Amino acid sequence: MDDSIQIINPTQHKGWEDLILSHPEASFFHSSAWARVLSESYGYVPKYFAMIRNEKLVSLLPVMEVNSLFTGKRGVSLPFTDYCEPIVGPEVSLDDLLNCVVDTGKRSDWKSLELRIGQKALPNRRIALKYLGHELKLGQDEERLLSGFRDSTRRNIRKAIGEGVEVKSSNTTEGMKEFYRLNSLTRKEHGLPPQPYRFFVKVLEHIISRDLGQVYLASRAGKNIAGAIYFHFNGKAYYKYGASDKNYQHLRPNNLVMWEAIRCYSGNGTRSLCMGRTEPDHEGLLQFKSGWGTTEQPIRYYRYDFKKGSFVSGSSKVTGFHNKIFKNMPIPILNKIGALLYKHVA
Repeated sequence: MDDSIQIINPTQHKGWEDLILSHPEASFFHSSAWARVLSESYGYVPKYFAMIRNEKLVSLLPVMEVNSLFTGKRGVSLPFTDYCEPIVGPEVSLDDLLNCVVDTGKRSDWKSLELRIGQKALPNRRIALKYLGHELKLGQDEERLLSGFRDSTRRNIRKAIGEGVEVKSSNTTEGMKEFYRLNSLTRKEHGLPPQPYRFFVKVLEHIISRDLGQVYLASRAGKNIAGAIYFHFNGKAYYKYGASDKNYQHLRPNNLVMWEAIRCYSGNGTRSLCMGRTEPDHEGLLQFKSGWGTTEQPIRYYRYDFKKGSFVSGSSKVTGFHNKIFKNMPIPILNKIGALLYKHVA
């Protein structure tokens, strides 16, 4: 391994946040807060490959080591993260970082290495999966922001307001519990178990309570009907999770949640809002995200198979007979399944 590249655990590295903020490309997903959430929720081991010069970050490729009885031992950059761009400086190429990670994986008996790399490309490597990302530039006044939205998006915002929907932000345990309730309803509707509650407890502990994120809840007549979780760091905001009660979908509460978050972030000087990844054939979600005047960009995932010694293709399809089974299960059982399964999914 290149001697100039260190393997660091950011949860044990004093001043990690200040270190990554020394680089303009640092994102929330490079932070120790996100590393703590992942490691404490699921037992993953942080192995962040970094070059540091004169107490400044030069290059970084964050990896979590996942050790599962069902899916094997592997490296993931990063679990439950739409994408995490490597930071590459002039002294170290992305190939140099990658070679160090692969060498470590060989010594550690990893089955695979998964890179959720974003817009950066690995030339001459096979792409495993492709997604689309959407980003909204902020820093404008409300009228200019609204003028950039699709007509239907503006109508949906007005409809929610007209129907008496209200949106408030929360950083409390009660607010997180309400979001988890709504998230459980949404995951059931999609035929999937929800993330374990302990994960959201850690999000509250390490992110929300440290003013690195916020929960937004939409209510009508005192009942919470939709919500979303946003993260923010280094002038950028991230729409991470959304949920709603389908019985109130006609009131368009999700649109008002997004608008209130956009207003808040734009007003406090945040430069951009990332809306995460979307599968290219998910027309409904693509339409929702593009309706906010976002810029579309490619997101690339790579998977290195250690047995084959090469990058391989993959499949993003997770639908099947199990979705119908999950959809018909009671939520308490789905919650228990989620608590058991998510560690192995990464």
